[in-house]
Amino acid sequence: MRPGGFVLVVGPSGAGKDTLIRLAREALAGEPRFVFPRRLVTRPPSAHEDNDEIAEADFAAGEAGGRFALSWRAHGLGYALPGETGILAEAGRIVVVNVSRRVVAEARMRLKRVSVVAVTAPPAVLAQRLAARRRPEDGDIAARLARAAPDEADLTIVNTGPPEAGAALLVAHLRQR
Repeated sequence: MRPGGFVLVVGPSGAGKDTLIRLAREALAGEPRFVFPRRLVTRPPSAHEDNDEIAEADFAAGEAGGRFALSWRAHGLGYALPGETGILAEAGRIVVVNVSRRVVAEARMRLKRVSVVAVTAPPAVLAQRLAARRRPEDGDIAARLARAAPDEADLTIVNTGPPEAGAALLVAHLRQR
């Protein structure tokens, strides 16, 4: 087995990160080298986000106790990658996760063999997608769109065509790992 590591999928809300990850997971279902863990989030899962819910107190205790491979706060919520993701990466698996752009630098320092895939779309497309979701927790859409993408992406996918096209780029990147 080739060396494992993390592939961090980042980008603005509405870019289609979760859709591309879902399609890549389906395409790679027969390849055990790839792992697509669910994030821990301090809110219930929804149609827009497939996560495992964690209570705020458990999140705080997990951070304090170092039980997460990576954790961050965004939009008033706590997010974390379960500690076992680090064990999987060390064992040679490629761990594919959606994380905040804000934690890329920390992830590169703390985790081994990290690559970053930035998924984006033009601002008008992002705004349209966010408005269509009508998700209250999206908050100030303009503020969300104003955050910059990371400069250190290993691959940038401009996700404006069919989702399968963006997913094919993601899958190719994963297989090159």
